[in-house]
Amino acid sequence: MEIAEERINIKQALKDYFGFDNFKDNQESIIQSILKGNDTFVLMPTGGGKSLCYQLPAILSKGSAIVISPLIALMKNQVDQMRAYSQNPNIAHFLNSSLTKAQIRKVKEDLISGETKMLYVAPETLTKEENLEFFKGLNVSFVAIDEAHCISEWGHDFRPEYRRIRLMVDFIGTNIPLIALTATATPKVKSDIVKNLGLKTPNIYVSSFNRTNLYYEIRNKSNDSDTKKSIVQFIKTKPGKSGIIYVLSRKSAEEIAQTLVVNGIKAAPYHAGLDPAVRAKTQDDFLMEETDVIVATIAFGMGIDKPDVRFVIHFNIPKSIENYYQETGRAGRDGLEGICITYFNYKDIEKMEKFIRNKEVAKREMGSQLLHEMVAYGETGSCRRQFLLHYFGESYDTSQCNKMCDNCRNPKAKIDVKDDVLTALEVIKELNEKHQIKHIVGVITGEKNRDIIAFSHDKTKFFGKGKAKEKHHWTSVIQNALVQNLIRKDIEQYGILKMTEAGHSFLKNPKPFEISLNHIFEINENGSSEDSGRSAILDPQLYELLKDLRKKVAKEKGVPPYIIFQDPSLEDMAANYPVTTEELSNISGVSKGKAIRYGQKFVKLIEQYVEDNDIDRPVDFTIKSIANKSAAKISIIQNIDRQIPLEDIANQKGLKFEDLLKEIETIVFSGTKINLNYYINDVLDEEQQEIIFDYFMEAENDKLDEAFKELKDEGISYEEIQLMRIKFFSEMAN
Repeated sequence: MEIAEERINIKQALKDYFGFDNFKDNQESIIQSILKGNDTFVLMPTGGGKSLCYQLPAILSKGSAIVISPLIALMKNQVDQMRAYSQNPNIAHFLNSSLTKAQIRKVKEDLISGETKMLYVAPETLTKEENLEFFKGLNVSFVAIDEAHCISEWGHDFRPEYRRIRLMVDFIGTNIPLIALTATATPKVKSDIVKNLGLKTPNIYVSSFNRTNLYYEIRNKSNDSDTKKSIVQFIKTKPGKSGIIYVLSRKSAEEIAQTLVVNGIKAAPYHAGLDPAVRAKTQDDFLMEETDVIVATIAFGMGIDKPDVRFVIHFNIPKSIENYYQETGRAGRDGLEGICITYFNYKDIEKMEKFIRNKEVAKREMGSQLLHEMVAYGETGSCRRQFLLHYFGESYDTSQCNKMCDNCRNPKAKIDVKDDVLTALEVIKELNEKHQIKHIVGVITGEKNRDIIAFSHDKTKFFGKGKAKEKHHWTSVIQNALVQNLIRKDIEQYGILKMTEAGHSFLKNPKPFEISLNHIFEINENGSSEDSGRSAILDPQLYELLKDLRKKVAKEKGVPPYIIFQDPSLEDMAANYPVTTEELSNISGVSKGKAIRYGQKFVKLIEQYVEDNDIDRPVDFTIKSIANKSAAKISIIQNIDRQIPLEDIANQKGLKFEDLLKEIETIVFSGTKINLNYYINDVLDEEQQEIIFDYFMEAENDKLDEAFKELKDEGISYEEIQLMRIKFFSEMAN
């Protein structure tokens, strides 16, 4: 590689080309390494300034640098950024499938003329023979491989085409220097990158992974509705601030973005299902501060140079710590506030495990191990920063955390587990260091599962030695021993536990070992996770007052109490203290119409109760919801309006008749008024309708089984009662 000038002051060049006075961390050494023609490996966290490490030497070198990048959005952002810095609009180009033939011709002309110093390409672009032949005729100064972790099967975003890069570079020319850059790589991934790219005696630069300005927090995700409410409440405390919310599905991206918008937050969804032009506009709006919050699948944010993202929220737990670290790393890149909140739920983990099971064996094992590491991070009761840095091979003194994670800000009580650590180490050693955490814990707690019996480990002297303590206790002990480097995981063998020198020393000379036990996330009846001890607290005194008021209002209106508000709605009121009809309309089972029709006395009672008892209400309770009507439900309503027979609607939707009635019930119970008289009048005469109507007027509840038991002697079917209950609710409650 030739340098543009024999002697150059790269610090002055930094000022001239980028306007910065000083380099960050080891940027200067990295740039010197590239300018000298050395293969170079750079492991630098998001926000550390990786791009500059190849951009400045590309400008200073003769010829053009090829930058391999995985995403079109990333390329566009980097090219726009370089053009903004330079007076030469052709200093950087990208070459990918989004360009027209005329645009491709222009790019190639600028490369041949020497105007272009950086060409961004996807690895797929390199595979095309015509492109390789063209590059072969260029003066290529060096090749930069961005997001180099994509080359490793142990990385979090493995892409097979990345493994062919060395072959393609060799075709373009001999002795072309390579620089590989990544923000997330474990020691195993780092060695994979160096080996697969065939880096020749590379200079290796590893920066600290500690982003001191980022605050890490894990929150319980009880259910999607409460989580959306929690997110809106949080964002309302950061008005006008930029943030990213990561989700797993396109549907979630759309729904959460809509929820934010109706609550006065400038938000937009971003996912692969959107038109490319819409995605590009969304990204530009975010960069230009026309949009404050992006709700995105994981495709968003890679390489986006926005320094003032103030929060990153994960609606679903990520599939690996690498994913988590890279995505949270998009917060606070300017060194100022960066809040990282993740919602933890075992149902989300189960979904990802099912997805992993469909993969081939090797990928399934790797994916499962990466996910389990993420779960361990979520559950840990110790410093999260220490856990993260240990994962990336960096030690950390927890006293330096400065309460920048939830566990250090609200520490759990510590206990000395010296004897338990000894037991765990002895078992690992006794079993020849050939098993994973789950197996070791099973042996200690005396679990007779298939693997333990197959290895005859139920016959060892340690079997059941720790059965007096729960599995989560032993998992906490072993995970803390890992973080303290008494043991290590052998990545090559899918996470089996190995002793370290420090572990052998501990066996010979045990010392006090204090830990905080892991968080316990329990499964509630709905299958969602709840951190023990955390739940909405119902105010029993208020609940009884609300029941009395409901009875009084029902008597005044001449309707059964359950028509006014059902018990779950009263419970929700007694937990959240709504004091306006708008707040009341966000209570479970209360439509806007019902809140206006019946709610005034209830909110007055609650407001007086709150004042009399000096109660602190939940902050920013008023969270508006988006209309929860799917396309199928809207179609059902439209068909009923057109008086289509219900049997025909059921056939059209591929539903059983009873399932259609349940769908209609859901619509009516959510507050929508519909008219089924055209159908009911054909199946029930006026007298039968009156009998059922009178029953529901007098009944204590609206249970169908009780109604059928009472009315079956009248020759009325269960479905006919269900139809009349729909009519009753539609007319009396909505």
